[in-house]
Amino acid sequence: MLGLPLTWGKSATGLTQINSTKVKPQDKSFPHLLSPPILQSLNNSHSVSSTVRKNTLQLAQASDEYDDLSELDQVTSVSQLSDIQPTDWAFQALQSLVERYGCIAGYPDGTYKGNRAMTRYEFAAGLNACLDRMTELIDQSTVDLASREDMASVQRLVEEFAPELATLRGRIDVLEARTAELEANRFNGTTTIFGGEVIFGLTNGFGGEDVVNAFGGRGDGDNNTIFNYLVRLQTATTFTGKDRLRIELGAANFSSTGFAGSQSFNTDMAILSYQTNTDDEFQIFKLEYRFPAFGDRVVFTFRPVNFSLNSVLTANSPYFDAGRGSISRFTDSSPIFKIGRLDSGLGFDWLVTDKVRLQVAYGTRDSENPGNGPTGQGGITDAGHSAVGVQFLTVPFDNVLTGVTYINAYSEDGYLDTFTGSLNADTSGGLGLPANINAVGGTVQWRVWEKITLGAWGGWVFTNYINSDAHATSNTYLFSVGMSDPFGRQGDLFAVLFGKPLKLVDGDNGIEEDEDTSYHIETFYRYKVNDYITITPGVFVVTNPEHNEDNETIVIGVLRTTFRF
Repeated sequence: MLGLPLTWGKSATGLTQINSTKVKPQDKSFPHLLSPPILQSLNNSHSVSSTVRKNTLQLAQASDEYDDLSELDQVTSVSQLSDIQPTDWAFQALQSLVERYGCIAGYPDGTYKGNRAMTRYEFAAGLNACLDRMTELIDQSTVDLASREDMASVQRLVEEFAPELATLRGRIDVLEARTAELEANRFNGTTTIFGGEVIFGLTNGFGGEDVVNAFGGRGDGDNNTIFNYLVRLQTATTFTGKDRLRIELGAANFSSTGFAGSQSFNTDMAILSYQTNTDDEFQIFKLEYRFPAFGDRVVFTFRPVNFSLNSVLTANSPYFDAGRGSISRFTDSSPIFKIGRLDSGLGFDWLVTDKVRLQVAYGTRDSENPGNGPTGQGGITDAGHSAVGVQFLTVPFDNVLTGVTYINAYSEDGYLDTFTGSLNADTSGGLGLPANINAVGGTVQWRVWEKITLGAWGGWVFTNYINSDAHATSNTYLFSVGMSDPFGRQGDLFAVLFGKPLKLVDGDNGIEEDEDTSYHIETFYRYKVNDYITITPGVFVVTNPEHNEDNETIVIGVLRTTFRF
């Protein structure tokens, strides 16, 4: 599946219109344009789809096991059942009871017909229904007492199917208990659900000997196969049925910058999508609260931990998912959403019309420090790094999704800190002086056919130094094509992506441009083992790393396995 369903609904919360409907892996609908909704599914690295699905899956496991049994109280005649064969005495005895006491009445969906085999548990369910009906009729004295023959048949049937009847009634008791618990929790004021994701990555890189960046740093190019993991455990709690408090703990074991480090390829163009490091210690990855207002057409978001602009601004990328999306950081979403390396912020998502959304986000870095800013005040109003983002999302056609984004940021050292392009571009030429940053970008997804989605994004970034006449201009773009359910396998995804990592294309007053152009080519195949496990082999190639044709091409291969629960 590429993204989530294209469902705007009438509410900006996304609760009733979007997330009350479970999105199954085999769904083929077009991605929706809503920023992470109140009870969002965990389809990207900033979501909780597994937390929501965990709850529904528990119920499904309890109910699916008994789906056939729940239908057995609606059978017209035992001859529509099967397997205890129609020639068996037990079948004929139950048929006689059904026709005499009217204890079973009709499969509405006609699941069992003719002389197909009926399991002993199915038969026991029918027998149980007849026993209940006979007891009811006798208690009401609306019919004559059962004949000796009927009582003898019933006794023999009960004895022969005693284990199945006991198991059936035990399961019914369990279901009733779970139902009662669910009903009680439904009205207890709060509901908390739990889920998580575990990613295993087996990775190696080739080429990229002695990659040099714009400031003279040189990589060793020494690479060995590495085995890494990322664990995320998450709870989501609602207090009103429409709000959401989400807490996520995570741990990972990437060493420093991985293949991007100076001991390896020496370029951020080699960073993986799921790459992070906590030295194997659990940390708070996310702490977030969302609630709707103004007739549920606006959702407010507050996140004091691990905030980024696309915590509110929709990335509009089907590959924005650390565990199930693209395999590189550059390709998961537009770099302009990553400007500032923010860590706390807030925003709102407004459903203006059924075709238009307005999203606004504001975030800062180190906002917990009151003296971190350039004036010594710091905090959320005078931080050393801050950014405001505004985005309009539109659905001009039923199969097209577009976004236009503007970002205004302040950086005390002029750095963009997107970690997606050349070091020269990401540091705006490396002057290390305070700067104002403006960026504009566009995104689009076009579902050409039911299973084919084309995507593209691009952006320009303009850095103007405050105490200098220097300025830097950088740009980036990407094109993608994705095929869902290839080879007839539901839940699989094959994708090819091609783009240019962030490049400094214009500069003056001491700022050097990137001389050449790097290109990023990536492909991966996400293989769905089941609803909980996916395996994704993939490879990406970066030509002219650091936008320097003297640098050797980099090739990185990934085998990623993702578990969700």
